[in-house]
Amino acid sequence: MSAFFYALPSLMIVFVLFVAARTVRRSLELRSAWNSGLTAEARCLRSYTTVRGGGNDTHVTTTMHHVYEFTTRDGRTIRFEEPNGPSTVVEGDIVPAYYTARHPEKATAYPPSRAKVAAGTLGMLVFYGVIVSFCVGFMITYHEALAGDAFFGS
Repeated sequence: MSAFFYALPSLMIVFVLFVAARTVRRSLELRSAWNSGLTAEARCLRSYTTVRGGGNDTHVTTTMHHVYEFTTRDGRTIRFEEPNGPSTVVEGDIVPAYYTARHPEKATAYPPSRAKVAAGTLGMLVFYGVIVSFCVGFMITYHEALAGDAFFGS
């Protein structure tokens, strides 16, 4: 039974570290796309929303998605999807797409805002750090309590 009190927090830590790595990777992808200097005119092919939550008077989250297509300088046609785009962009609109020559499929239509992305990434990493710290603290506290029970029980 005590393995459960180590396994569950350990799984939570692994999951949080995975999500943190994805957060940092996306931040670096955005920075690379903005710093590459490569832009193209991207056409919005489709926009749609997804809704999460809403059952039993819970919080509802609506996310706007856009599907864009553009042609790179070397003539390749690239299609990419991006969540949390502006609601003012509709099908048929032309927006600038920022991409890297190496990975044009990781393009973005978000306008460059390095400070905003850095602050958001840092905030999320702090939040993830709090979760990891709580899990480690829980395991240490449980271990000490278990060791204390063994000590007092003898």
